Amino acid sequence: MELQRCEEQGLQERKGQKRKLEEEIQEDRDATPLPTGDARRALLAEVTAQVKVLDSAFSWHESDRAAAKRATHVLAELAKNEEVVNVIVEGGAIPALVKHLQAPLSDEGDLSLKPFEHEVEKGSAFALGLLAVKPEHQQLIVDSGALSHLVNLLRRYKDSSTSRAVISVIRRAADAITNLAHENSSIKTRVRMEGGIPPLVELLEFTDTKVQRAAAGALRTLAFKNDENKNQIVECNALPTLISMLRSDDAAIHYEAVGVIGNLVHSSPNIKKEVLAAGALQPVIGLLTSCCSESQREAALLLGQFAATDSDCKVHIVQRGAVRPLIEMLHSPDIQLKEMSAFALGRLAQDTHNQAGIAHMGGLVPLLKLLDSKNGSLQHNAAFALYGLADNEDNVSDFIRVGGVQRLQDGEFIVQATKDCVAKTLKRLEEKIHGRVLNHLLYLMRVAEKPVQRPVAFALAHLCSPDDQRTIFIDNNGLELLLGLLGSTNPKQQLDGAVALYKLANKAMTLSPMDAAPPSPTPQVYLGEQYVNNATLSDVTFLVEGRRFYAHRICLLASSDAFRAMFDGGYREKDARDIEIPNIRWEVFELMMRFIYTGSVDVSLDIAQDLLGAADQYLLEGLKRLCEYTIAQDVTLDNVSSMYELSEAFHAISLRHTCILFILEHFSQLSDRPGHSHLIQRIIPEIRNYFAKALTNPNPHNQRL
Repeated sequence: MELQRCEEQGLQERKGQKRKLEEEIQEDRDATPLPTGDARRALLAEVTAQVKVLDSAFSWHESDRAAAKRATHVLAELAKNEEVVNVIVEGGAIPALVKHLQAPLSDEGDLSLKPFEHEVEKGSAFALGLLAVKPEHQQLIVDSGALSHLVNLLRRYKDSSTSRAVISVIRRAADAITNLAHENSSIKTRVRMEGGIPPLVELLEFTDTKVQRAAAGALRTLAFKNDENKNQIVECNALPTLISMLRSDDAAIHYEAVGVIGNLVHSSPNIKKEVLAAGALQPVIGLLTSCCSESQREAALLLGQFAATDSDCKVHIVQRGAVRPLIEMLHSPDIQLKEMSAFALGRLAQDTHNQAGIAHMGGLVPLLKLLDSKNGSLQHNAAFALYGLADNEDNVSDFIRVGGVQRLQDGEFIVQATKDCVAKTLKRLEEKIHGRVLNHLLYLMRVAEKPVQRPVAFALAHLCSPDDQRTIFIDNNGLELLLGLLGSTNPKQQLDGAVALYKLANKAMTLSPMDAAPPSPTPQVYLGEQYVNNATLSDVTFLVEGRRFYAHRICLLASSDAFRAMFDGGYREKDARDIEIPNIRWEVFELMMRFIYTGSVDVSLDIAQDLLGAADQYLLEGLKRLCEYTIAQDVTLDNVSSMYELSEAFHAISLRHTCILFILEHFSQLSDRPGHSHLIQRIIPEIRNYFAKALTNPNPHNQRL
């Protein structure tokens, strides 16, 4: 299982978050219905009116500034409802708002106080950020020239005191850049070309935490899948500040910081090395115990990315205490948190030094439980982690003891990659069932409690080598444990027992379900087809349904003990010329005699059961096997019980074994049918005999049951 495949399947992308600006937006805004008819016309008229104000109020006059501030505020309030954003854009709001991202020109040397300084620009940036939430408006805003103005707003802290107004305008500008660049690769590049990255990096050290968060949020978006942006962020020396932010007591700060670092290192091995060299590992591990689940999730994802760097990094992550909190996260009700912790553990578990430690700290059971998840990515990450843990011999017994093989066998896996991973895990476990691992499992089967013995027996039925089957299932009582499962009153245990026994049957070379007729046990004389019911040289005649059938004693004597007893023993048929055959139809008798004379015959399904009875009566083992073979092809869910009774009535061992294997194979479909429990209890002794013979056979390759 390649690590790259796991990354493709299990790695959640940090796309950078749209700035929802929760402080200003009411919780119920999404419930506002889309305006139609008169309401839409009224809204459009309102937008148009505000746009006219903005177009005519671009000056430092106090009345103009107040009007422009009110207009940006009105448009922003309207834009909080995403359902009306298109109407706002239709009304021409974007060019008007972009115009007010910059301050009006002032007379040179004018040192008077400027009314509402920074306030109008803040309102414009805020409104444009809300309009940019819809991807179709992002390019329109950028083409209107917004980016250069937004970048200039980021730099205002250099030219002004850090007043509340300055802080607000910077934050709104960073938020707008975040929304404009969200999932838009060309705009991400434009931000860099406009010089937006250096001021954002500088703002990471700003005194106001909300500005830090906004700057980090923008950098997080800009770094996502854009190598040039990543490189510039690192070149601007962002890493030391970002790593310091990881240690912040403010959850919002370390959440954004770990998100930026995660996007920087994604698919960038060189940056990953720089981040590790800058000391990020320990603070990221520290975030695993944060009270902020988002930071925990991001930290786990980042550790998974770090763990792909090299084996030494995997070991360092474990040595610095990451495993225990990652395992605790597997128990979280948060699906994404479990997914990312499983992802990280999966990466760590691909190193031999870590595998035993993860299992020893309790990672096996929660990872196995995650296989039941209906989330494909979570399920895959858990499966990949288990694949790694199964590579260590010290984990195999624990893996089996807690029912891991049943979980792998029973799981309903959503994606093909997970199915492939599970198959490889089972193969990996199978390769380790020998030597000290097998000895320990045999010890558990002998001395442990039933709840441990049974999963061990189940697993060994699936995983053991055919060469070890006798040792496991006869000498160490494994067969009785499986039969105990089959005979349980617990439906799940019954099914486990049936599945294991069927798997064991398939692994045993002796247990082919049905073979064609073997050679006759006695030397046979075949007179040939031309002598069937031929009076020539006939020395005995059978009366069947009132019709004569001409036969030859020499052929009959050689065919079976029944005919030898008839003609050589003290029976009245010995000297009789005509022998009456009761209870056999002419067609059946003729086919039986044809087999005696030729050694072969085509047995059709409509006559097979009657012919089986005749073959059993006259001890024609070869013909019985041919009949059994034909009947076995017709065993179904509806008739398997009656077919088993037929096999008992005529001592048809091969047919009986076919029925047993059919019952084991289709156990779940049969379990709801009337009489199923009685049938199972009835056949358990025969199953015991069946496997006891097969598994004690000294030469399984050459002998048949």
